[in-house]
Amino acid sequence: MVVAGRPNVGKSSLVNRIVGRRVAVVEREPGVTRDRKELDAEWAGMPFVLVDTGGWLAAGGALDAKVSAQAERAFADADLVLLVVDVTVGATEEDAATVRAVRRAGTPMLLVANKVDDASREPAAWELLRLGAGDPWPVSALHGRGTGDLLDEVVHRVAHLVAAPEGGVPGSRGEEEAASATDVEVWQEPAREDGTPRVALVGRPNAGKSTLFNRLIGEERSIVHDLPGTTRDSIDTVITTDEGPLCFVDTAGMRRPARTDRGVEAYSTLRALESLDRSDLALLVIDATVGATHQDQRLAERIGAAGCPAVIVLNKWDLVAAGDREDVLASVGERLAFLGMAPVLRVSAASGRGVHKILPALHAAVEAYHRRVPTGALNRALRDIQQAHPAPGAHIRYGVQGAVDPPTFTLFATGRLPQTYLRYVERSLRDHFELGPTPIKLRVRIGGK
Repeated sequence: MVVAGRPNVGKSSLVNRIVGRRVAVVEREPGVTRDRKELDAEWAGMPFVLVDTGGWLAAGGALDAKVSAQAERAFADADLVLLVVDVTVGATEEDAATVRAVRRAGTPMLLVANKVDDASREPAAWELLRLGAGDPWPVSALHGRGTGDLLDEVVHRVAHLVAAPEGGVPGSRGEEEAASATDVEVWQEPAREDGTPRVALVGRPNAGKSTLFNRLIGEERSIVHDLPGTTRDSIDTVITTDEGPLCFVDTAGMRRPARTDRGVEAYSTLRALESLDRSDLALLVIDATVGATHQDQRLAERIGAAGCPAVIVLNKWDLVAAGDREDVLASVGERLAFLGMAPVLRVSAASGRGVHKILPALHAAVEAYHRRVPTGALNRALRDIQQAHPAPGAHIRYGVQGAVDPPTFTLFATGRLPQTYLRYVERSLRDHFELGPTPIKLRVRIGGK
């Protein structure tokens, strides 16, 4: 089921009301929602997929055209469209154009008269009959007024349309869409609690995250435009690869706090940081034409604080002059040295060059993140490490792995181990067990002889 309408009629407020939590960015500024966002919802025991779309406009700039094209694709895939109109403004030509667009898609629709906050506004809802989209359903997405009756009608409409596929939900289409150039199957979910690794795409605005996101999942899920800050929300998409599923989270570009307004951009940044904290891996996308900046360094610090492995992607590599490439790589090595063994991939999301290296790198990081080392193998490795370079004034008696995600080792030592020696042990364990870019935690307990 798709929630549609021109910009700033309250579509995202209605989505939040139906889903029961704040999953879509809401702001007075028109055009905040730009990407399709699919969410699981339920009413009266009936599960369905709800799609929040950007505002549909018959005319506008290049970005408006892309947003509208996204919405039209959603209309065609839907079983039902909730067409939202603002009663405080009345029927506009843009509303009428949206009605025509839904009709071209051949999808049934319900006309939702939003912002009917009290009984005094109900007569204005009936003036929307001139749109020719059927009887209006007066609601207040902000206050919840009338939304229960609307959802009763929604359940009545969709219950007989689509039988739930095995393992799926009614009202969803497109599970059998053609695989992309990366040979993956794509579907949409709001969150993963089944162990599927979550990969957050993070980076400064206009680094090419959404272009890379679209390339990886094989369809134009996020709006791509050369205007910085196009993505305003975090979008979760699961892809199934030959080596297992991955959940990609496309996040808003994160600016320095001084350049972040208190409104929608600040909220988008908080959502991006929240997505990073909930992720298992981070894909740090850097604009290679600029090189690693101070802000990239700050983002990498946040990745380190989140405790997840990282893969660094130098995007737009094909636009970097041959004579400048060594300087770009040097800037990455200097500013992001604390990410340790994180691989640095040179790609072009626009052309697809080098993108095929990303999935194997991510799967290798996932495998290492979950790696459990047998106790016997660990202690043999610790013995060899100490024989090659003994600790000054102390000895590691034995070690155990206490946890995974990331691998965490407890070392039982006879005395204090210097930080330089612990870094040597960490590097040696990483090499010995091929732990790659995943973080490693070492804990030391002192006692015994």
